[in-house]
Amino acid sequence: LSILLSLLVLAHATRSPDCGGVLTPSGLSYFAEISKPHAETVLRQDLMAPTVPSLFRGSTKPSRNQINSVTVAELTLTLIPDTGLRLSIDVDLGITSAPSTTKVMRLSILSDLHVEMNPEGNLEMVASACKTSMEETQSTEEMGRSTPHKSSSSNMDKEINVDKICLEVTKLLLLPNERLMSLTAQFPITPSCQVQYLPLAAPMFSEQGISISLQTIFQVVGMAIPLPVSPVPFSMPEPVSSSPSHLTLAFSEHFYSSLFFALEMAGAFNMTIPTPLTTATLTQKITQMGSLFQEDLPVMLQAVFRSSPRVVLEEGKATLKLFLTVHVGAETPAFQSFLSMNVDMTAGLLLNVADTRMMISATGIEETDLSLATSDVGPVPAALLEELFLPTIREKVPAQINVVLGEGVFLPHISSFTYTDVTVVIHKDYVLVPCNLKLQVRPG
Repeated sequence: LSILLSLLVLAHATRSPDCGGVLTPSGLSYFAEISKPHAETVLRQDLMAPTVPSLFRGSTKPSRNQINSVTVAELTLTLIPDTGLRLSIDVDLGITSAPSTTKVMRLSILSDLHVEMNPEGNLEMVASACKTSMEETQSTEEMGRSTPHKSSSSNMDKEINVDKICLEVTKLLLLPNERLMSLTAQFPITPSCQVQYLPLAAPMFSEQGISISLQTIFQVVGMAIPLPVSPVPFSMPEPVSSSPSHLTLAFSEHFYSSLFFALEMAGAFNMTIPTPLTTATLTQKITQMGSLFQEDLPVMLQAVFRSSPRVVLEEGKATLKLFLTVHVGAETPAFQSFLSMNVDMTAGLLLNVADTRMMISATGIEETDLSLATSDVGPVPAALLEELFLPTIREKVPAQINVVLGEGVFLPHISSFTYTDVTVVIHKDYVLVPCNLKLQVRPG
């Protein structure tokens, strides 16, 4: 299998998107909201640390100014179409300049951000055009006034080295680069099959949100497998500007067919199915069997794919088409097959999301076409095959597929975030998953 896969990979290497997502303005606002306490922690460490003399400029004498409080009043992220983001942070600094004098200074940080793809294929947030300013908003004498008075910051902005903050301004957000890197992690589907989502280019920024196109890579026994070429190139559907959701994920029909193809390549769908029949009970229906078996043995089915499964998406409905060869045989150590059937089945597919996984399950069989392929016991009418084996096949094949898919398939996501308020909307040729983001707070 490894040799076959390596040859296939060399012969077939294409890069085209089959899924993606759009982070909406409301999702961006959520990320800004959860970054606010993080920014406050980082700024406190930077500005209040007594071991950082570089914050104070000029005089070699110890400064009498001491920052004793840091409060992030506001942190916003704004979309700049075709360019990136603008980060704006307002920070209130409580500064003691003498035993009896305390001032509140407003530190404002403004920086433009954009996202690049680095040589390793990971997305990386980069800052540019960062600037800071400071002004006094309150002093000890004004504490009793109901309306704070803004005035010039005198020499404080010259004394405090706030420019240092601009050197690492992206650290004021909640670890964006670490989380962007986690997007390309490998996730298990089965012990021998993994999925990975790779960005094809830097995200696109528009008024509707931040769009990213992804290519799904499946690995079987550690090797990337070539997927069938999509007959229709996939592009992200136009985002809905009024969407209340933080994020909308999109998956092409080809994504789902590729998933089943990968699992088929991994052998996950090869099935051995017990039946209620024995060779003796079958002999009553197929008399030629009497000469094959001298003792009464349980009858088993072995199902393999003769052609790759295919998923078809229509408005509000997903179906799975299976093309199987089912071998009928006796339960012996070597599995002695005496006839084979071609079975084409169409099953419904249910799609939903739990946490960061797409849960996929095959439901009732909608259509079945069964025909005799080979036989060691002479001709067997299709009607008799259907009577003997069809009920078992219709029951057991979807059940075993659901066992394989029982853990779900990880969706593209970044570390420490889960999806909530999820809906799954099936359209012709693609699936949309509008959802909200939720930061999972862990101890420490």
